Amino acid sequence: MKPGSRSSRDIVAAVCLAIGAVFGLSGTMVSHAPLRQAFWAIDGVGLVVASALLTMKYLRSGNDCVAAGFLVFAIGESLLVSGTAAGLAGSVPSFGGGVALWAVALLLTSIPREFALWVRLVGGVASLLFAVVAARIFWGEQLLPTASPLPFFAYPFLVMTLVGWIWALVRGEGVASSRMGAEQPNPALHPSAPPSQRGN
Repeated sequence: MKPGSRSSRDIVAAVCLAIGAVFGLSGTMVSHAPLRQAFWAIDGVGLVVASALLTMKYLRSGNDCVAAGFLVFAIGESLLVSGTAAGLAGSVPSFGGGVALWAVALLLTSIPREFALWVRLVGGVASLLFAVVAARIFWGEQLLPTASPLPFFAYPFLVMTLVGWIWALVRGEGVASSRMGAEQPNPALHPSAPPSQRGN
């Protein structure tokens, strides 16, 4: 695929990431429990679908670390969705497991030079904040998903990371993929190329 081109898979992934960002952040701001749970259910399904598609995308392109990051993100999001209907207090155990996997996933997607530097930096901050949240929950603290300052102020960093992923999909290329494309040799200049490809 040429740099700048977009597949239907990338378009679907970008739309699902946008749905996850909008409904996820909206869910943290509403006080009506059924509406919040509905928003987070839509958010979770969208992010799981997007993560699954992005796992396949980066696995096929040979970027195993980023692919593993999106796979772990999908698993973490699945844990979060599984506890959404239980309400804020009832969802704390699954929330702790989910954000722990989020932290690892965001780190895996931020280490390679696949995305722009600002996306990787924001993702790294989000990873650190969610790791703190997970540690506090597993230490025995009843930390609700809407608690402030954490995890409430960690969500904007996650949303900014999602926006960065969407931007990379919309542009149709990543940092690493562009570099690889630029470094591929021209077969016409290769000594082993057939005479018809070498030119005169």
